[in-house]
Amino acid sequence: MPQPSNATPLVEHSAVELRRLIASREVSPVELMEACIERIEAVNPFVNAVTATCFERARDEARSAEKAVLRGEPLGLLHGLPMGIKDLEPTAGLLTTFGSPVFRANVPDRDIELVARLRRAGGIVAGKTNVPEMGAGANSRNPVWGATGNPFDPRLNAGGSSGGSAAALACDMLPVCTGSDTGGSLRIPASKCGVVGFRPSPGVVPSVRKLLGWTPISVVGPMGRTVADACLQLAATAGMHAGDPLSYPLDPLAFLAPRAADLGGLRVAYTTDFGCCDVDPDIRATFTAKIAAMRHLFARCDEVRFDLGEVHRCFDVLRAEAFVAGMREAYEKDPASLGENPRANYEMGARMSLLDSAWAQAEQTRILGRFQATFADYDLVLAPTTPVSPFPWTEPYARVVDGKPQANYYRWLALTYVTTLTTHPALSLPCGTDAKGMPFGLQIVGPFRGDLQVLSAALAMEQAFASDPSLRRPRPDLSALRMPEPALDSIVTAPPPANWRDAGNAGAATQSVV
Repeated sequence: MPQPSNATPLVEHSAVELRRLIASREVSPVELMEACIERIEAVNPFVNAVTATCFERARDEARSAEKAVLRGEPLGLLHGLPMGIKDLEPTAGLLTTFGSPVFRANVPDRDIELVARLRRAGGIVAGKTNVPEMGAGANSRNPVWGATGNPFDPRLNAGGSSGGSAAALACDMLPVCTGSDTGGSLRIPASKCGVVGFRPSPGVVPSVRKLLGWTPISVVGPMGRTVADACLQLAATAGMHAGDPLSYPLDPLAFLAPRAADLGGLRVAYTTDFGCCDVDPDIRATFTAKIAAMRHLFARCDEVRFDLGEVHRCFDVLRAEAFVAGMREAYEKDPASLGENPRANYEMGARMSLLDSAWAQAEQTRILGRFQATFADYDLVLAPTTPVSPFPWTEPYARVVDGKPQANYYRWLALTYVTTLTTHPALSLPCGTDAKGMPFGLQIVGPFRGDLQVLSAALAMEQAFASDPSLRRPRPDLSALRMPEPALDSIVTAPPPANWRDAGNAGAATQSVV
């Protein structure tokens, strides 16, 4: 692969540090943008994390950002920072496909609220990041852009549905990337790529594209190479918006620089499987070893047992409801226009009744109560983020976990969708590697609405882990990257539009169906 230039190490600074360097005039937004573009062009062919780009527009915006610094103007939280936007978020003037052939030529004419907030904070969109088709699944591969490979081994998957964002961050292509999470779409790719993914409580960051506005299972949230980077993005995007009826008044700046928790005062519970999730023996052993290496940090660190109820059926129903709401029009027009996973979700939901829906809503409420009871005695719950080590991206999903066939393509995500059902905030923190030398993610779950508690604890744990080779964040060796076989774009059914790079405003805007 091409050797990095002298400017390339600039991209390896944290987003927080880069923002400081821009404000102090030690780094120009123009210099940073060129360094990111250089890294993308050098590394992206190996992992396929960044899809549609708008480099010329980004260069123009970087020059404007530089002038604002030189004029001494007030600067936003993300001023001059290049960003990658998950390809489920409509972005003005930039091809937004949702990974679906249905939207192969879709160029929205306006930003969704998440992107608008990031831009108002001074962030500069450089491109989109890859996803599974319609965000369905935890393997970021689709018939428009192909698959995203893991930065530690491009033959393996990067997780999903925020896999492109996680891989781009791990490769230092961009300092800011967005994510979203229903069953683990922030946390799973963060775990598999060795970065941070935070699923905030519903309503902290408004999600205006979900058609079922009152459902708490789907949220948008930040990713970052560090906890502080995730906090920076969170502070730029949190806050009430009428487009999300679950949002509520809060102070976004409270997330900007949370104080690291005193780990010695924390009572920590841990579980390998929440009493209901299949987990491979190697991951169980790795998690046990990680707990042994960190338990001295806490006041208490106890294994706890859970009996949460019918979590799998409950998630089946609530997830299917969302897909029925979002995909009915496309399905009724042409079922074949939807890929296998989105179509399977829709058809599952179409077979369900009002009795199923009412039961699932009530069961979720019961699950919340059962889970919340743990926090009478503990401050945090720790668990693995994923039950398996990254597997080849050519395998659509983990069909077998711990020797047990999985009921459907998302059942292997149970470790994260269990906490989704509780509505509690959860963060995946890089925690060394697993038995196969791949990144291992530690899932940190806090109390109801305890977002700041989770972030404060994660910040302190990240600092404590930094001195322990078995616990600190692993970094991929980009010089060792090789083109995988088969090629990552081998499942593309037809190329995207000829003008997908630096697309103009041609094309119809659309509402996200995910």
